[in-house]
Amino acid sequence: MKAITCHNYGSSDVLKYEEIEKPTAGDDEVLIKVRAASVNPVDWHLMEGKPSLARLMPGFGLRKPKNTRVGSDVAGHVEAVGKNVTRLKPGDEVFGVCRGAFAEYGCAPESLGMWTWSGLLAQTTSLITPNRNSPKPAKATI
Repeated sequence: MKAITCHNYGSSDVLKYEEIEKPTAGDDEVLIKVRAASVNPVDWHLMEGKPSLARLMPGFGLRKPKNTRVGSDVAGHVEAVGKNVTRLKPGDEVFGVCRGAFAEYGCAPESLGMWTWSGLLAQTTSLITPNRNSPKPAKATI
């Protein structure tokens, strides 16, 4: 599959568009067929390896990135699920955060924050549906 990768820290010149192996979902992960991805500040920091102190954190790497796949914000549909995944199923349209979103496929733990459009819609409508027992606002007189 095609993906944008980063093998060294630096400016956007270090990014490469190359053929890599398609990821497989782990036991607690989902494999996502990527339809859209966006760039956010985390992607920029991971590419540049800055602040330098962050290179000591897991996932960065001291001299070069440990994970060469870049991108984190993703929208797409679930292609496969791991054996412990219960909330999502193949075919679900999802969005959220995954490893390597700047590629044809990405993997994400189910617990990391993958949302389905229908699940978000249900949560959103429950937030904006008025409570019938709440007092009505007073009418303003001028």
